[in-house]
Amino acid sequence: MSRLSFRLLLLVLSGFLGACATGRGPSETGTKDTSKSFSTVVVDAGHGGKDNGAYRKFGGAEKIATLDVATRLARKLRESDLKIVMTRSTDIFIPLEQRVAIENAQKNSIFVSIHFNDSRRRGIHGFETYYHSANSIDLARRIQSKLMTIPHSANRGVHSANFRVLRLAKYPAVLVECGFLSNRLEGGEARDAEYRETLADRIAEAVVEHRYGAGVYHAAKSAAAQPPSEGPGLAPSSLKRD
Repeated sequence: MSRLSFRLLLLVLSGFLGACATGRGPSETGTKDTSKSFSTVVVDAGHGGKDNGAYRKFGGAEKIATLDVATRLARKLRESDLKIVMTRSTDIFIPLEQRVAIENAQKNSIFVSIHFNDSRRRGIHGFETYYHSANSIDLARRIQSKLMTIPHSANRGVHSANFRVLRLAKYPAVLVECGFLSNRLEGGEARDAEYRETLADRIAEAVVEHRYGAGVYHAAKSAAAQPPSEGPGLAPSSLKRD
């Protein structure tokens, strides 16, 4: 073997050993897998305050819809004996860094972020669920599957994403896109109290079943037609983009 070939071989071997010592395999995510043991759910209502999120004539301001669904989801999960921490419970702006700090401060938890989608193409519609760590894939798939039981729903899939609240999470974390405000049908549904109740119910069912098993969740009978659409901390439906 020539001296050059020997040096090349040493370089290859050192690189391989270094990768074995410091690299992470596909199952190692840097997050703690609490997906089957969590006692706390951090519920994140996307946007808020000066950040409207999407704003469309069909669906209104995203920040209003996300807070409504998140509030309903939190109530349903409390009824299933889970501890709930909300990143916001009123119409205030919470920076992403603060949302990450809130989710990571809760031990033995998972994180569920509620959003609505937007597109320049009004025909685009459907649900999407996002994750980053491998420990979050099953939860994302379960939520997406439950959303697909809603009549006339369209499956836009479960996807990996580099969103900050997912990427920096210490525990399993997912982000749910509950339809397109830019779509006439889904935007109109996003304004409807009973539909928001259904969204919260399906997500709650997925979370509870993920923790305790299939068939455990039972939706509590509640006043679904009484949304906090213009209550304390929520902007009126006539709100315009900041």
